[in-house]
Amino acid sequence: MLSHPGSSPPEKPLLLIVDDDPLICDTLSFSLSQPFEVVTSHSRPHGLQLLRQLRRTPELALVDLGLPPVPHRPDEGFALISDLLKVAPEIRIVVLSGQSDDGNARHARTLGAADFVAKPCNPGDLQQVLQGALAFRVLDEKHREGASPLIGNSSAIEKLRLQLRQYADLPFPVLIEGESGSGKEIIASRCLHHDTRRRYRPFLALNCAAISPSLVEATLFGYARGAFTGAATSKAGYFEDAADGTLFLDEIGELALDLQAKLLRVLENGEYQRVGETHKRFSQARIIAATNRDLRKEVRAGHFRADLYHRLSVCSIVAPPLREMGDDKLLLLDHFRQHYAAQTQQPPFALSAEAERLWGSYAFPGNVRELRNVVIRLTTRHPGQLVDAAALEAELDLPDESLVAPESVSGAVDVTAGDAIIALAIQRLRQREPFHLDRLLDATERGYIEAALKLAHGNVSQAARLLGIHRTTLYNRMEASAREA
Repeated sequence: MLSHPGSSPPEKPLLLIVDDDPLICDTLSFSLSQPFEVVTSHSRPHGLQLLRQLRRTPELALVDLGLPPVPHRPDEGFALISDLLKVAPEIRIVVLSGQSDDGNARHARTLGAADFVAKPCNPGDLQQVLQGALAFRVLDEKHREGASPLIGNSSAIEKLRLQLRQYADLPFPVLIEGESGSGKEIIASRCLHHDTRRRYRPFLALNCAAISPSLVEATLFGYARGAFTGAATSKAGYFEDAADGTLFLDEIGELALDLQAKLLRVLENGEYQRVGETHKRFSQARIIAATNRDLRKEVRAGHFRADLYHRLSVCSIVAPPLREMGDDKLLLLDHFRQHYAAQTQQPPFALSAEAERLWGSYAFPGNVRELRNVVIRLTTRHPGQLVDAAALEAELDLPDESLVAPESVSGAVDVTAGDAIIALAIQRLRQREPFHLDRLLDATERGYIEAALKLAHGNVSQAARLLGIHRTTLYNRMEASAREA
């Protein structure tokens, strides 16, 4: 098709490559430069910094697991997957790594990676994988526009529906709490805006983790001409542009304390000022905030203002994790299976009876995002086929069987440990000294994690086995401890 004279060609999809090997970055940049606009990075901190500085969000990311400062282990790569999805939830991530054992591949997909490719890889095959990930990203965008935002009949979903009916059309702020991948953005945009009386008013979203802290104030409140270097003209901020609509602040826990005070003032009386101005302005926008952090813990640690938390949480909603939704996992399976089969014009796959039982018992630590990605992979790899339990197991991040202790042994240990803990607690409480249960529990958990990692010489999988928990759970707790430290 001929382009209109003077029109610019359509932008190529933007691909972010993160690999600490310059030769690999150069080779991939050259081989993938025709279908994609490529930017490269060498580490997790640099990649995140680059992501916040780009003029547009990449549609795709290709990341290595072995990144500095520990290139011989996958920890940095795993952390990067979580960080990228925090900053850009719709980015499709493909892992390209030499650390390609099945456990690493499954865990990367649980964290939200769309696919996993082992090094070395033929550039043509890699391009095909990336194009497939991009195609499903487009399908996901169409799905979000037309699909019902809440699927399920479990008590957790019914409770969420009740809360939404109560809060949807109120003018008060709403705080949405929930784990990564649980659908907080969908709840905000669809259930609390587009499906309410505000549907014809503006909806603006700002990811507080996706923007440099130095730019957040100017982005939210706007700025006057000459307020800082580069401010050649005055510019309205999100509060002004949102008018009497909705302003969604995702990852609110990332907001700096000084900006939390200014946000609190807006919530209390609508008052704010553009950067570089003394003139007071007033906002009528409704604030919806979301976080995957435990803000109560953040308040106790001094990282989040107590008064702002209480102001935001007047109307508080919890996006339930998938493990609490029972048979809804089967409803979601059927929903996504039919959708992707229809969109790709392929017959849907089916699960064997044993595979279906496995699906129902699996916790899906990555929540709906993980479930959707598993359905996508099964759709592309097994169209129209019966998927047995072995094929499904290859897609799930299942715990090691060795973690399960015999009931008789574990029961005896629990009784002995329980008696000892009760005796110690009585002794501590009788001392009448200042006591804080949360601090004790946090310190105990950190101590056990550090001890297990030391005994396992830094191997997270072995440390998880020692602690009797899933590796995904251990990574989440390590990340939470690092934030609190």
